[in-house]
Amino acid sequence: MKKNSKKEQPRKNNSYPDAYIEGAGIIAEQPITNTIEENYMPYAMSVIVSRALPEIDGFKPSHRKLLYTMYKMGLLTGQRTKSANIVGQTMRLNPHGDMAIYETMVRLTRGNETLLHPYVDSKGNFGKAYSRDMSFAASRYTEAKLDGICKELFSDIDKDTVDFVPNYDNTMTEPALLPAKFPSILVNNNVGIAVSMASNICSFNLSEVCETAISLMRDPEHDIISTLKAPDFPGGGFIVYDEDELKRIYDTGRGSVKVRAKYNFDENENVIEITEIPPTTTVEAIIERIVELVKGGKLKEISDIRDETDLSGLKLAIDVKRRTDPNALMQKLFRLTPLQDSFACNFNILINGTPRVMGVREILNEWTEFRVNCLKRRITFDLAKKKEKLHLLLGLQKILLDIDEAIRIIRQTAEENEVVPNLMVGFGIDEIQAEYVAEIKLRHINKEYILKRLEEINELKSDIDDMEETLESPRRIKNIIISDLKDIIAEYGQPRRTLLTYSSEEIEEIDEEEPDYNVSIFVTQDGYFKKITAQSLRMSSEHKLKENDMIVLEQEVSNKSDLIFFTNTAFAYKYKVSQFETTKASALGDYIPAKLEFESGESLLFTAVTLDYSETLMIFFKNGKCAKIPLSSYETKTNRKKLANAFNTDSPIVAAFVIKESTDFILQSSAGKVIIFSSDLLMSKASRETQGVQVMRLTKSELAAVKKYEDGLIENADEYVVKNIPSAGKTAVFNAGQMKLV
Repeated sequence: MKKNSKKEQPRKNNSYPDAYIEGAGIIAEQPITNTIEENYMPYAMSVIVSRALPEIDGFKPSHRKLLYTMYKMGLLTGQRTKSANIVGQTMRLNPHGDMAIYETMVRLTRGNETLLHPYVDSKGNFGKAYSRDMSFAASRYTEAKLDGICKELFSDIDKDTVDFVPNYDNTMTEPALLPAKFPSILVNNNVGIAVSMASNICSFNLSEVCETAISLMRDPEHDIISTLKAPDFPGGGFIVYDEDELKRIYDTGRGSVKVRAKYNFDENENVIEITEIPPTTTVEAIIERIVELVKGGKLKEISDIRDETDLSGLKLAIDVKRRTDPNALMQKLFRLTPLQDSFACNFNILINGTPRVMGVREILNEWTEFRVNCLKRRITFDLAKKKEKLHLLLGLQKILLDIDEAIRIIRQTAEENEVVPNLMVGFGIDEIQAEYVAEIKLRHINKEYILKRLEEINELKSDIDDMEETLESPRRIKNIIISDLKDIIAEYGQPRRTLLTYSSEEIEEIDEEEPDYNVSIFVTQDGYFKKITAQSLRMSSEHKLKENDMIVLEQEVSNKSDLIFFTNTAFAYKYKVSQFETTKASALGDYIPAKLEFESGESLLFTAVTLDYSETLMIFFKNGKCAKIPLSSYETKTNRKKLANAFNTDSPIVAAFVIKESTDFILQSSAGKVIIFSSDLLMSKASRETQGVQVMRLTKSELAAVKKYEDGLIENADEYVVKNIPSAGKTAVFNAGQMKLV
C-alpha cells in the first residue's frame, strides 16, 4: 500500500527537488480578447494618461515631477546645484532610472535650446536640439536651477490652487497639475507618442499667446489669426505663410507648417552660411543629404560643406562654385533637402484624464477655465485665512473692554485647563478665541498692542467682502487673469524668432540647366535603359544585352524629355532623360527598377516619352477594350516622382502606344480574327483609371496582339477596316507572318 502511494505522488522537479507547485505546466486556453483587456489595456491607458500626453498646464508627468522637485529644493531663488542631485531627488517622485530623468531635464534646459522659454537655467554642456551627435555631459558635471519664468508656474501652489496626490510609494505628495499663470501648453513645444495616439504641439510666441487668451476672454468670437500670427520655433528660421492651413490648425488642432532655414551669402568667400534650420531636422541630416546629392550629380554647384557650429551658435558653411546664383541654389536645396521641412501639428491634450484633439480656441478656453478654478481656490483659501484671523480679533476686541478682568480670571483660575473655559464664560467668546487670548504674551497685554490689532478688523472685513464679491463675479476673476497675463507679457515677452515668408516667395520647380540636344534612348524587356548620343552610336551600334533580353523601345528624343515608366502594379514613375548618364551601346545601361527604387515584385511594363505632354496614350487590354488617355493626365505641378493608379487593372495589358496624331491599329484575337481601326473612333478620357471602350468583340477568346498598322502588312486590308466599334473582326493570314505580342 505504501509502495503504491509513493508511485502516485507527483515527480519532483530535478532542479528544485524540494519544491512542487500544483498545476505548474498546465496550459489553459484563454480568449485573446480577455488577455488584451486584462493585461494590455491597463498598460495602454497608463501610457496615455500617465506618461506620453501633456495636460492643460503644459506638462507631462515626468516634466511636472522634475520641476516640482527642483521647486521644493529651493532652486527657484537659490544657487545652481549639480544635476545629479536634482536627478536623485526626483527619483522620490518619478519611478524611473536616473538617465531617463536626466534626459527629461536636458530637454527643459536653456543650454539645449529645445524650448522657446526654457524652464531650467543650466550651466555646462547639455547638447543641442539641432545636433544629433552633440551629446550632453554626464549629470555629475552639469549644474542647474529653475529659470525665472517658473515662478509663474508655481505661484500660489501652496494655497490649495491645485490637487495634490500621493507619490508612487505613498511617502509624500505631488501636484496633479501646476497652477500655470500663462498658457504654457502653447508657449513651449511638446511631443509625445502614446499607444494608438500621439501628440505634437508646436510652440507659439509668448506675447501672441497671452494676447490671444486675453482677446478670447473679452470676445469669445475673436479672430485668432489676427493676434496669433503663426507658430514660433526656438531655432528660428522662416515659416512659409499659408493662412488657410494655419486657420485649419487653429480650428482643428491638425495640419502642417512649412519651416525654411535662414541663410546669408558671403560674396567675398563665395560661401552660403546657414544659421537657422527647421526644428524637425539636424545639422548632420542636412549634411548627409547634401553630400548624397552632390555625389549623385544633382548639386554640381557645391564644392564643399562644413559644420562650423561653435559657442556663438549654429553655422553650416556651403562653398559654392563661381558664377553660381546663391538664391537659385538655395531654392533647389529647399526642394531637395531638409533645409525646408514640415512640422506636423497634432494638438492632442489630456483634459480631466481624457485625450482630446483641440484647436487653439478650445485649448485657450480650457486653460481659462482651469485658471479660473485655480484663482477661485486661491481666493477661497485666502478668504478662509482672513475669516479665521477676523474671528480671533473679534474675540480680542471683547478683551479690550476689560483687560484687568481677563488677567484676574487667569490669575484666579486654579488649574491650567480651566483657563480657556473661564475666559469663555467671562467674556462670552468661543473656545478658539479664548485659546488665542490665553496664548498672548504678557508683554503684549497693553492697550497699544491690542488697539493695533483691532485696527485690522475693518481692513479684514473690507478684504473679506471684496473676496466674496470676486468669487461671485466671473468678470472680476477674468480681469485678474488678464492682469496677470499683461504682467507676464511685460516681463517675459520677446520678439518672434521665426519670421514669416509669404506664398509669393514659395519654391517653384527649377528646371535643371541641361543643354538641349538629341539623344537616342533604348529600353529593354528586362528593364535596362540606355541614353546614347548620335556620335557614340555611329562609332558602335552593337548593343550589349543580358541573355534572352531584347530592346522594346528605341527612340530619338530631346535630352529634356520626360520619361514615364509604367509598372505591373499600376504605378507610374516619372523621370527626366537628363537625369540618366550618357552611356555607350557596349554597356548594359541603368537598371530601371533599381534606379527608381521599385517595390519588391514590381516590374516594368512599358515606357512613355514626352516633351510637353501633348501626346495621347493608347492602352489595349486582353478583354478587347482600349483606353485613350491624354498624356497630360500624368503631368503634375509638383515634382512628384511616383503616381498611383496609373491605369485600370481589371484586365491585363496587351500593348500600349504613345501617339501624336490619328493612328490606325491592327488587332488580332487569340482565335485568329483581325480588325483594323482608327484611334479617332475613341473619345479621350481624362481619368487615368478608365477601363476603356470595347474595341474588339471577343467570344471565348482574348486580345492577343496589337500593332500600329503599316501598308502591306495584310492582304485585302480594306476588308478588315471597321467604321464602328466594337467589331468581332475576320480571320486573316498576314503577309509578314503571324503577329507577335508587343
